[in-house]
Amino acid sequence: MDLLPPLSAFTVFLSICAVGFLFLVLALAFGGLFDFLETDHDFATGGPGFFSSRVMAVFVTAFGGFGAVATYYGLGPIPASLVGFGSGIVFGGAIYALARALYNQQVSTEVRADDLVGAVGRVVIGIPPGGVGQVRLRLGEELMDKIARTRDGVAIAENTSVQIEEVLGETVIVKKT
Repeated sequence: MDLLPPLSAFTVFLSICAVGFLFLVLALAFGGLFDFLETDHDFATGGPGFFSSRVMAVFVTAFGGFGAVATYYGLGPIPASLVGFGSGIVFGGAIYALARALYNQQVSTEVRADDLVGAVGRVVIGIPPGGVGQVRLRLGEELMDKIARTRDGVAIAENTSVQIEEVLGETVIVKKT
């Protein structure tokens, strides 16, 4: 007594393709719904991973689809699986490369200390002798205020143009320009 009718390799590959496609549609429609399935590794630099839900869904869809096509053209289950696996790697890799390229195109507003050294700003709160004040500067499209002091402890009046010589944590060392 058989509960399931015998399945052909073609039917199995088409079923795998359908499940992968359904998973892909759900992952694209609901965004981070399947993010709990993603893995990470120690050398990650942010951005999409090769084992992200979308990449894996494309891999499964391509595996099933190309395996079905290979079976249709007369290949046995093992060679068709190899064709599906290779196609899944190619298409999954293509989606990964595309996602990585899109991620790398994002603009970062991160400002490093090296970016501040040499920048010119204006004192908005005067720096008293041996004390601290505040400077405002524009770096790219970002306007920022920083706590400032002078290296030799001299006073700098409000609205004076200054150049940043060094960054010490959240404080910048400035000199008159």
